[in-house]
Amino acid sequence: MKIAVTGAFSYSGKYITKRLLDRGEEVITLTNHPNRPDPFNGKVKAFPLNFANEEELINNLRGVDVLVNTYWVRFDKDNNTQPKAVENTKVLVNAASKAGVKRIVHISIANPSADSHLPYYWGKAANEKAVIDTGISYAILRPTVLVGREDILINNIAFLLRRFPFFLIPGDGSYGIQPVYVEDLADLAVEAVYSKENYTIDAVGPDAYSFKEMVQLIGETIGTKRLLISVPPRLALLATQFLSLFVRDVILTPEEVDGLMANLLVSKEPARARTAFKDWLKSNRATVGTRYASELQRHY
Repeated sequence: MKIAVTGAFSYSGKYITKRLLDRGEEVITLTNHPNRPDPFNGKVKAFPLNFANEEELINNLRGVDVLVNTYWVRFDKDNNTQPKAVENTKVLVNAASKAGVKRIVHISIANPSADSHLPYYWGKAANEKAVIDTGISYAILRPTVLVGREDILINNIAFLLRRFPFFLIPGDGSYGIQPVYVEDLADLAVEAVYSKENYTIDAVGPDAYSFKEMVQLIGETIGTKRLLISVPPRLALLATQFLSLFVRDVILTPEEVDGLMANLLVSKEPARARTAFKDWLKSNRATVGTRYASELQRHY
């Protein structure tokens, strides 16, 4: 088959693309970052992900059997906003429909809701509706928090634990988090590429923790057990905003804290991924958090 993957040179898209290439498929990518290092040595041809030019998108998608869409934005910056990302996704999936794409595999998020006050979650719900409304065969995967060598959240928790004698926990830390290994998500995405069924599933790992338990586990595993201090969420946000000035990034957003404390990073469905977070963490304890992972450097 010919398969288009948005963001094949980025994070989750890279792992999905590798599996498809290993199966002998032809893979192209639609990307906003054509100059990003190519991990596939020219095997994946890159085309512009230009939402302002629908005709160009249609032409780039002609002959494609399956579109694997990982596109989204973590937070608003300038004109690159989450509501705009919803509009862009509609343009992309409609272009796929007009180009004759036969199936869409869409990476969403756990617990999206059209009624949510959080743009991340109502935006993800709107994107799912846009995919379904095309009438194309589809699979929608809903991960929680991705874990892997390039992840942001887990790595930067470890980064802070390695460098400070204490760690601020927003609230009491009892809210849940259920990570999923990026390699496992890629396996589920590839299964979805070859399936003929329409379905929406959560893509989550086998172990769930309270946020405080997870931070404790990270500290113990990397050998930097720290004092964990529960503080009001606004104070924790203020502290991360202050630190953001030094790392020149956005460490945490108010919406991410709200989603975390509302238990939106856990699933009510059975775990479909196999890799336990504690096992991944143990295998990567020497490297996780040794460098800060910048969202702005990655995407801007």
